[in-house]
Formats: sequence, C-alpha cells, structure tokens
Amino acid sequence: MTTTVTGSAPGRVNLIGEHTDYNGGFALPLAIPQRTTASVTARDNGTVSVSSSASGMEPTEFGVDTVPGDVTGWAAYVAGVFWALRQVGHDVPGADVRIDSDVPTGAGLSSSAALECSVLVALDSLAGLKLEPSTMALLGQQAENGYVGAPTGAMDQMASMHGRDGHVVLFDAASVTAEQVPCDLSGAGLELLIVDTRAPHRHADGEYGARRRTCEEAAHRLGVSSLRDVQDDPVDDVLSRLDRVLSTPSISLSPPSAHADSSAPARADADEAPADDVAVMRRRVRHVLTENQRVLDTVGLLRAGRVRDIGPLLTASHVSLRDDYQVTVAELDVAVDAALEAGALGARMTGGGFGGSIIALVDTDQDHVVGDAVREAFARRGFTEPHTFTVVPSAGASARRPSR
Repeated sequence: MTTTVTGSAPGRVNLIGEHTDYNGGFALPLAIPQRTTASVTARDNGTVSVSSSASGMEPTEFGVDTVPGDVTGWAAYVAGVFWALRQVGHDVPGADVRIDSDVPTGAGLSSSAALECSVLVALDSLAGLKLEPSTMALLGQQAENGYVGAPTGAMDQMASMHGRDGHVVLFDAASVTAEQVPCDLSGAGLELLIVDTRAPHRHADGEYGARRRTCEEAAHRLGVSSLRDVQDDPVDDVLSRLDRVLSTPSISLSPPSAHADSSAPARADADEAPADDVAVMRRRVRHVLTENQRVLDTVGLLRAGRVRDIGPLLTASHVSLRDDYQVTVAELDVAVDAALEAGALGARMTGGGFGGSIIALVDTDQDHVVGDAVREAFARRGFTEPHTFTVVPSAGASARRPSR
C-alpha cells in the first residue's frame, strides 16, 4: 500500500530581534498556531508533482534532480527542499505533494519557512532520514538561499522546527542553536496581537539584500567575520572604530555589488567613504548591536517571569528599525503608533519590513480595542483595512503517518 506522510509546520512571528540573524546575532521568535501541511506520497518515476488548494497556486511538476532555475514561483520552495536534500547526499524519492495552509502570505509571518519545513519533515519521515530539527532548519534555509535566491538567515526555519507550546525560541545565529524560553502570556494577563497591515512589500528583495551587504561591509571594515564579534564592546566604541576605518583609505577591497544600500559605502580601492555613506553604515551597525542587546534583555525578563515588562523593549526595537535600519513603511509606523495610543504595552514591526505586520503586547480582552484603533487610524489615511488576530506560542513542525 502506498504510504502518505503529512508534514505540518507553523509560521512564526518574531517577538524581537530583527535583521540580526544574518549578522550572527540573536532573535526571539515563536511558532504560531497557523500552519502549513504537506501531504507527501512517494512515486517511483523520479518526478515531483506539487499542488495546492490555495487560489493562484498552479500545479507544477519537476524532476527530483531539479537544479536552481528549473522551477519558479511558490513551487520553487518545494523544489528547493528536494534540491537541498540531494545536495547533501540524501536519496529522496519522487512524490506527489499536496499543500494546504492557513499561514497568511506576504504578512511577514514566514509562510515560506512553514512550507519548506512541512515538506522537510514529511520527506524525512517518508525516506527514513531521521534528521535533527536544526539540520532540517538549515536545509530549509539552503533551499531558500540556494534555490529560490532569497538571502535570508536561518531564524524562520529554526523557529518553525523548534517551536513549543508556551515558549519562545532563543535563536543564536553564530552557533546555530535554539533554546526554548518560557513565555506565559496568558498567566500574565496578556495577548500578542498581530496586525497584518496588508501593505504591499515595496522593494523588499533589493532593500533586504542591500542592508545585509552593508552589514557585511561594516564587519569587513572592522576586521571581524560578523557584527556578532563586536557585540560585547560598548556600542559607542564600535561606532568610533567604524568612523576611523571609514575615514582611512582602503586597498584591495572587492568592487561594489548591485543594489547597494542607499547611501551605504561600496568597497572601492583607495577611496575614503563619503560622509553620508558613513552615517548610513553607522545607523545600520547601531541597530544590529542594540537589537541584539534588546533580545538578551527580553530573555532575562521572561526568565524572571516579568512578561509585562518587555513592552518598552518591543517599542524601542521598532524605533530602531524605523530610524536606524530604515525598513518600516507608513502603514507599519501608523499601526504601531495607534496601538500604543490605544493602550498596548509595546508594539513593533515584525519580519523583514517594507510592509507586512506589527505585533502589539496587549492586556487580555483588549485586542479588539487596539485592533479597532488601528483600523480607524488606517481609515483616516486611506490605507487598506488591516487584518488582526491574536497568537500564542505554539508547537513546532512534526510529521504524521497514518495509523496502522
């Protein structure tokens, strides 16, 4: 009898720690109740057929020996998983893959990671690979980086794989480890409200990559492999060092890449970085270093049972993302301001930015009050009506075989 394995993986929302994972830093995501399921049945002809119940997702077929460029669109995330597994020597069969999901797309809730991880856990069970959760998370990242072409870190996949009811996931990108930290929202009389602004992602891909390149350039100029290597130094000291090295002519540096960060310094032989470029790079570095510290401070408060006290850290994160990393848009800023004015203990954009969602820490049963305030603020500005819902820290990815 042909066996069908169903993999299930959650989306994630990042409580705090944005644009830190690709800088070797810390993030504090949580798995959410919304999930993607992948029902996978082996087939023996070396091909993979992918379909979905969602509108706009056309069925696709490709060979198990697929390479980047073969498949585009939403099915590329599935093809990327098959490619990544085979890249590291795992013999995975052809398959019929049926995808269903209630993770919102385009909302910054990692629908792509949920898709990758649901397929990964299903194939792991179907092929008897017995891979560790972190290994599968990194394979999901490889699928997204190497096949789809999105320059993401591993935080989304680690959150989807390591989620646990009532816990957030402390992700250390330098050591690629995940630690579950208790987060009892209901016990503290709190809820986490998600506001999907439905704002279109404006220039997200190019701007995301540009900021990553700027941070990599800053680390290079500082003589370290990533900004994590200067995390323990006082922020002002790091910025002063950066000022000095950027005012000194540099040699033997690689040429600038496409889509350079707006006003960020490109590597150029024997040239001093312009003042505007220095200011932009300083802001990017300052965000990364202060955001890492906010993650650690949040973890300390959660471990002490002081859940209500994390609100100001969430808001400070948004201010940094708005002013230093410059990844917010009007809808995100209006949503945060309206939520805070309506009584939220803290609020911030979540995800990569340039659109997507915010989170707001609110008292239990106040989610409707805060949500209505955001809707009213959006209506006054002529924005698309946002979608609001609450989430709790939920379980990570798992696979289920039919009972015998």
